[in-house]
Amino acid sequence: MLSFRRRSGSGMSVATRYTIGSGLVIAALAVTLVALLIPVSKFGDRASAVSANAAPAGGLSAADDDGAGTMSTAYGPLTAVDRDFVRKVRLAGLWELPAGRQAQQRGTRASVRTAGDHLVEGHTELDRQVLQVGQALGMDLPDRPSPQQQEWLGQLDRAAQGSEYERLFIQLLRRAHGKVFALVAQVRAQTRNSMVRALATSANATVLDHISVLEESGLVDFDALSDSSPAPSGHQGASSPSHIRPKK
Repeated sequence: MLSFRRRSGSGMSVATRYTIGSGLVIAALAVTLVALLIPVSKFGDRASAVSANAAPAGGLSAADDDGAGTMSTAYGPLTAVDRDFVRKVRLAGLWELPAGRQAQQRGTRASVRTAGDHLVEGHTELDRQVLQVGQALGMDLPDRPSPQQQEWLGQLDRAAQGSEYERLFIQLLRRAHGKVFALVAQVRAQTRNSMVRALATSANATVLDHISVLEESGLVDFDALSDSSPAPSGHQGASSPSHIRPKK
């Protein structure tokens, strides 16, 4: 009996020690797992915060965002960048069409009159298309040039005939087209809306044609184009071209 009790006591002691040891191992593994998960969780929270504060896709600034977000249309999602682009295409025609007609009448060089012809032809077609896009997508579009664009037209109205007018016309229009060219390419590459994509395709061809014909005049001051003053997106917002230096 005594011997049996000793063996039983010894057996209970080993089992207890085994149970306690197993519990300690499990507890240690649990603590290690928690320690590993905490940094991952914190990193994920930080990444989410960075993503939430990052600039919207396509580099759209807060000033350009109309606050309506991405809309669902029959032609695909319509983003704030898409809507901003469509409005700026409309604005471009509202001042470049009058500028082109004026160049047709006031240009003394054939190259300047040709540039005016291209502006009128290109923006007449592009304006027709943008109005159709605006109607299809349910967008309200501008019906007059922006204040900055009106100022540009005023500068052309006030410019003297001949060389002074022609250089101002060429430089002003070439600068505006150069700045919008990058926006057109961005929208064409990124939009998921088929109507906007078709408009961007047309705009890309039109803007490139206008850049080419303006440069063919031989009047572009490329040094002035490379300055760091604010530039337009969709032909608006650029600084006044009063700094243009007439070439000798």
